[in-house]
Amino acid sequence: MTGRRRRYAPGAWFERHGWKPFPFQREVWSAMAAGRSGLLHATTGAGKTYAVWFGALARAAALGVATDDARQAPPLGVLWLTPMRALAADTTRSLTLPLAEEAPAWTIGQRTGDTASAERARQDRRLPTALVTTPESLTLMLTRASAQQDLAGVHTVIVDEWHELLGNKRGVQVQLALARLRHWNPQLVVWGLSATLGNSAEAMATLVGDAQGQLVVGRVPKDLAIDTLLPADVGRFSWGGHLGAQMQMPVVEEIERSGPTLVFTNVRSQAEAWYQLLLAARPDWAGLVALHHGSLDKSVREWVELGLKEGRLRAVVATSSLDLGVDFLPVERVLQIGSAKGVARLLQRAGRSGHAPGRPSRVTLVPTQALELVEGAAARRAAKAGQVEGRHTPAKPLDVLVQHLVTVALGGGFTPDALYEEVRSAPAYATLTREEFDWALAFVEGGGSSLGAYPEYHRVLPDDQGVYRVPDAGIARRHRMGVGTIVSDSTMPIQWVGGGVLGHLEESFIARLNPGDCFIFGGRALEYVRTRDMTAYVRKASSRSGKLASWNGAKMPLSSELADAIQALLHQAAREVAETYPDGLPEAEAPPPPARKGAAFSEPELRAAWPMLQVQVRLSHLPQAGRLLVEQYRSREGHHLFVYPFGGRNVHLGLAQLLAWRFSQQQPNTFSISINDYGFELLSIHPVEVAPLLDGRVLAEDGLMHDMLASLNSSALARKRFREIARVAGLVFSGFPGAAKSTRQLQASSSLFYEVFRKYDAGNRLLSQAEHEVLAQELELGRLGEVLARMRAQQIDLVPLQVPTPMSLPLMVERFREQLSTEKLADRLARIVADAEKVLAHPPLPPRPRLPKPRIVRRR
Repeated sequence: MTGRRRRYAPGAWFERHGWKPFPFQREVWSAMAAGRSGLLHATTGAGKTYAVWFGALARAAALGVATDDARQAPPLGVLWLTPMRALAADTTRSLTLPLAEEAPAWTIGQRTGDTASAERARQDRRLPTALVTTPESLTLMLTRASAQQDLAGVHTVIVDEWHELLGNKRGVQVQLALARLRHWNPQLVVWGLSATLGNSAEAMATLVGDAQGQLVVGRVPKDLAIDTLLPADVGRFSWGGHLGAQMQMPVVEEIERSGPTLVFTNVRSQAEAWYQLLLAARPDWAGLVALHHGSLDKSVREWVELGLKEGRLRAVVATSSLDLGVDFLPVERVLQIGSAKGVARLLQRAGRSGHAPGRPSRVTLVPTQALELVEGAAARRAAKAGQVEGRHTPAKPLDVLVQHLVTVALGGGFTPDALYEEVRSAPAYATLTREEFDWALAFVEGGGSSLGAYPEYHRVLPDDQGVYRVPDAGIARRHRMGVGTIVSDSTMPIQWVGGGVLGHLEESFIARLNPGDCFIFGGRALEYVRTRDMTAYVRKASSRSGKLASWNGAKMPLSSELADAIQALLHQAAREVAETYPDGLPEAEAPPPPARKGAAFSEPELRAAWPMLQVQVRLSHLPQAGRLLVEQYRSREGHHLFVYPFGGRNVHLGLAQLLAWRFSQQQPNTFSISINDYGFELLSIHPVEVAPLLDGRVLAEDGLMHDMLASLNSSALARKRFREIARVAGLVFSGFPGAAKSTRQLQASSSLFYEVFRKYDAGNRLLSQAEHEVLAQELELGRLGEVLARMRAQQIDLVPLQVPTPMSLPLMVERFREQLSTEKLADRLARIVADAEKVLAHPPLPPRPRLPKPRIVRRR
């Protein structure tokens, strides 16, 4: 429904409500009205939503779309993509607010996995003028035979929280969907919203494709405070989780002093634990403190979100499920338990407080070990300096392409030449060769050279006109049920014996329970009763004790930006220690260096961590720029080699495997490996000859790819990665509703495909994709190469130890946790710390010499 073009003044609505638009909002309105695409990068709570929403109204007005004719609503013209279903309802409410005055003829709706079937049926009869949806639901719309008729009129697409999609396959899925919409409407306007990105220009180019985009930066004055809740007693030795229980009461006291508070953790099991800690300290807070994470039932999450909005809750313990743009205006404080592992994530979470223009935001870090004090100070410095991580699109993942070919074949069909050019317009596939495209097409057409005998893998076939379509209704149904790129371990509902769902837990956790076992989930103590029809039935436990529910999943690695900031701060601290104590630290306890302006020890976190840092200096060195700290220690277990490249968990896993393999090539040996974000430990039976490390032989770049594959159990890692690829590519079907396949069945199916392809279809490109993703994503091969090059250029500080240091002990604890019970671990640590304290009390060490200036050793 269009008419004559008219001028539209978005600012009038703001003025009627006593607000004044920001200059960046006016810039977006003007650009969108003129038909330009782009990216709006602004702080959380600055007004991004209304910048692009009123821009969409301006774009509609410029096209002549009716806004005030109430006889019939205009057809679908605006798509709003959100990365999380939980954001859809909140976004819809925000967009609806001005419509009564600005576009009374418009209708707005939402379509996600949570949308009721009755609402879906209404939308199938007539879509709203604006639709809030997710990448998966949009892709499902593209599978409809009427897709072009339904979506060709879309003139504006807005992608919210683009930084959350950009770096993963969901972002690639969005790129392909946008390419399809642009094919139908070359004048399509696309805008992305982002709050925390270090590479905004690249992010915009990835979103808008070949279009000339406009980058708008929203600069709104906003105070941001990043501080740390300092422990009363840091101690001289610390390890992962060491300070956690000590911080219980300080966290409770912070919540008491504040208004509504969000307490963020990095993983769900940690959220469950801290919820219990808060209630144990303050039982009277029952009903005022809540828990929120993605495994809880939708009704529970919605109750928590509403309680936050209305200010009824004193605190909510949450994971990344509340990271993104839901507007919780009453929230005054954000506490981050442990390290956020990245500057962008820290800023994102800080923005959950003071979520409005002009209101200050504050995030307080709660360390769980002493080294996180240093990390907190480094994160604050990096945030002030604008050292925010960038995100990059995956490069031409063929499993997503295979899925997309079937999607487009369902949604009206395609011809290969036209679709190849369309797919290449998506930046993720800009370098896609015709050979790679033809392989993917042949794979969905005939199953490749190993699956040709099975009709269910002949998923698309050309008709008489050469248009590829899906020939079978069963294939179509299975594809629609498997659309998407989110792959996780199979879960099963957790349901009361008498009815009512609490949430979902991974099947692997439930499989370890026996009837009568108690566990903690959703803040409740539950007794496991039985499993039936892929549902775990529970009843309320008689006691409050039980094992915490746990989830599989890798720990988040430290970002390179934050790692660099930590190294820089430790280097500055080492310089200040050397300047303050030029003849080495005295045997007695010494005060920290002066807290001069801009100095490392002007940071309260560094002064609090001084007991630990002082011990590290006495027993070894502090890491410094231009130098690689390596520590050697011998115990009853064997020979320990500790290396500290500060590359993050993923890189250290690859480095540890690589060095262990290269050392063993020089001299046969057996190694055990332990890693954290700061370094890694190689524990060997026989002494390690470190000469190959000192002269750089084990750090050589030559043969890196070959040695990496040889050092890893690459087949096992690739097989694990292939499980995800097989599900995205549609090879493995998860089952129909009420008849879901178990994790064991899915793993067996994907493993079977993996072995069949290896034996009978060695050129299958999904196999090479699995290997590539292991290296590029799990081990971060690109970053690993950078860290390896940096290590080659550094002077090595090789320090023999008599006892473990504050930096080496956490690595030992990581390994102990896999071998010892909690009680035995505590005893073991007590003995190690006692031995170290004896050495510190009566040091058989010469006085520490002055630290030499860093120098670069150039190796041939």
